[in-house]
Amino acid sequence: MARRTGRRPGNQDTREAILAAARSAFAERGFDAAPIRQIATAAGVDPALVHHYFGSKEELFRATVDIPVDPAALLPAVLAGDPDGIGERLVRTFLGVWDSPAGGAAAALLRSAANSEWTARLMREFLTTQVLRRVLDQLDLDPSERPLRGALVATQMIGLAMMRYVIRLEPVASATPDTLAATLGPTIHRYLTAPLPHPPTAPPPAAPPPATLPPATPAR
Repeated sequence: MARRTGRRPGNQDTREAILAAARSAFAERGFDAAPIRQIATAAGVDPALVHHYFGSKEELFRATVDIPVDPAALLPAVLAGDPDGIGERLVRTFLGVWDSPAGGAAAALLRSAANSEWTARLMREFLTTQVLRRVLDQLDLDPSERPLRGALVATQMIGLAMMRYVIRLEPVASATPDTLAATLGPTIHRYLTAPLPHPPTAPPPAAPPPATLPPATPAR
């Protein structure tokens, strides 16, 4: 019987080609605007092969960012319980990931994002679509406020990760997760739920100066 030609399942070259195409697509167009079919075309494979290697689009995205945890599996614990405690639960869950064996990969990604715009784009997409969106969609928030609220939460969480795991600023670096959750949780909760200040109303445009007539020419 004749042997099949082409790449066979499990070929590392095929997987790397898909990952390379996915990194480019997600960084250039974002998670939502990068369809699996276009990624497969760029990689020179059938879309079914993308699903064969990576399962879902979300799993493919996590592989491109090299995040070894699934936010969808962690966030139900953040969202369950008293709404007033969501900030503390988010900080505690976040620290649980960074303090686990997965934290080394996360710290490496954070260092890379600080020096590479390409990695920074992927990290922004991951935070926006895989983490913050999942939290914000479960809260009764004005849709127009969600981007700002999510970005404010991200500043706190990424700042915490940078100070604790990269720069290792004391006493944050050695503080217990409970201490940090109790201290930072109320700030996260405020970012998520407190009224946002309305942007100042732009002043009306200044009226044009009154027209002036040229001086009359004296009669001769």
